[in-house]
Amino acid sequence: MSHLLSVRGTLPEHRYPQSEVTEVFAEVLAPHKPNLPLLQRVHGNAGVEFRHLALPLERYPELKDFGASNDEFIRVAVDLGSEAVEEALAAAGLTVRDVDLVVSATITGLAVPSVEARIAARIGLRADVKRVPLVGLGCVAGAAGVARVHDYLLGHPGEVAVLVSTELCSLTVQRDDTSMANLVASGLFGDGAAAVVMVGADHGSASGPRVLATRSRMYADTERAMGWDVGASGLRIVLGVEVPDLVRENLREDVDGFLADQGLTRADIGWWVAHPGGPKVLEAMQEALEVDRDALGMTWDSLARIGNLSSASVLHVLADTLRDRPPAPGTHGLLLAMGPGFCLEMVLLHAPGA
Repeated sequence: MSHLLSVRGTLPEHRYPQSEVTEVFAEVLAPHKPNLPLLQRVHGNAGVEFRHLALPLERYPELKDFGASNDEFIRVAVDLGSEAVEEALAAAGLTVRDVDLVVSATITGLAVPSVEARIAARIGLRADVKRVPLVGLGCVAGAAGVARVHDYLLGHPGEVAVLVSTELCSLTVQRDDTSMANLVASGLFGDGAAAVVMVGADHGSASGPRVLATRSRMYADTERAMGWDVGASGLRIVLGVEVPDLVRENLREDVDGFLADQGLTRADIGWWVAHPGGPKVLEAMQEALEVDRDALGMTWDSLARIGNLSSASVLHVLADTLRDRPPAPGTHGLLLAMGPGFCLEMVLLHAPGA
């Protein structure tokens, strides 16, 4: 097994109510004649009350091309990611010199050297630290990153690993696209980073929730359900209307099968840590899992406070859960997220204690 020593989320300082973001985005789209009532309705139904953005709102019209947006992505992602890693290590009682593996997850910008390499240079990780960038997993990458770090620690039980997620979704919103997918994205996604410190079972600091098992699941013929189209203006969102139906049709069976292989059922799960994919996706999750809204309450709260942060979101929900609604000792939790592929990642957790 591996252990989660600490989880920390960081957010940009620029915080805005949803209504203000809607107003500015409508002005940016104005030359392309957006359907303003539709835009307001989509943003109003997103379940988001506030969002933190990488840049001040007035800066976004100045970003004329993908290169300008990506330059800002690299700058802010390294700042936020470095802060998240340093805070998570401090909370775990470790230093940057203790880290043996650093894994980064991002889907909202391109960086070569990759984000974790730049963070390593910024905060002073060891020269022999192992690096693994996860690119292209999107919203599922927070859960998948925890799972892949767990896999590594099974083979290196005395080591320390850090997962860092940096997502600046606002820098990908297209300013000439009035499609429904872009309108939804412009009202749903926010910016932020998160870091998780994990250790193997033989590490002297091993404590905190344990990762017991993981499972990945991909669904056939769903490649266009979610993702990016890459063009001259950057990353254009692909967001199919079928996503909630995919959740309803598949999630219950996949969760039940995973838990059954661990000798458990959904009734044995005392706490749920789900990615805030949006109101329709969360409602589909509740229906599939046969749980009430309160079971996903931390996820709903995160969606309202900061929006959907892609891969960083489920890690923010995990941090909020461990801080604000600590699991009862000895209980099982399930961390899950879905994303491009279309795919599902599940991580079975166990709270320390009885």
